[in-house]
Amino acid sequence: MAIIECKNVTLGYDGLVAVSDLNFSVEEQDYFCIIGDNGTGKSTLLKALLGLKRVSSGSIVLGDGLRRNQIGYLAQQTEVQKEFPASVREVILSGCMNKRGLRPFYSAADKKRVEAAMETLSISRLKGKCYKELSGGQQQRVLLARALCAAERLLVLDEPTTGLDPQMTTEFFSFIRQMNAEQGIAVIMVTHDTHCAVKYSKHILHLLENDAFFGTTEEYIDSELGKKYIGGHRHD
Repeated sequence: MAIIECKNVTLGYDGLVAVSDLNFSVEEQDYFCIIGDNGTGKSTLLKALLGLKRVSSGSIVLGDGLRRNQIGYLAQQTEVQKEFPASVREVILSGCMNKRGLRPFYSAADKKRVEAAMETLSISRLKGKCYKELSGGQQQRVLLARALCAAERLLVLDEPTTGLDPQMTTEFFSFIRQMNAEQGIAVIMVTHDTHCAVKYSKHILHLLENDAFFGTTEEYIDSELGKKYIGGHRHD
């Protein structure tokens, strides 16, 4: 069953149309990658899916009981955020904020969730360190752990491997696929890495300047567009 359905959606910014008449759906436990050249509206679409941007026309519907507070979001990191002076544990704990509601303090369950996220991402040893003193790869793991604490049914990632070396990029995609398979959390990821998207995802949305492709990864590989961008080969 679809947890998000996008119907005839048009999006714009600064008076320009970024995405026009777009239709697709994201299924429960999906691994959904959004790819495309710069300026085709990938991040704009992601913000619309999160309810952070209004659509110009059409509709984006959350289905199967999905609620906004069940979605974890890892945005592109800014230079200012890289210098954030909090501890690793404090950064990750802030991912539980939406679940806290009106409670003034984090619960024991929140703190347990943080410990589990750190364990999953192998960063427990870093929990007392200052976030700004970490390497780029370590910071990305911390931010992913924070997003995991917020995610109950859906994890949304915007260019999460930017700045990572090829080995770390491969490890990141592999970890997301493992988490998707073992925990059943659906994933929507904007990425510039077409080959990793093809290797790991279940569905692909490829945005073009005046068009879009949406389908299974196998359908994308067999399409003329897929053959143009990745040569029609999937590497497992």
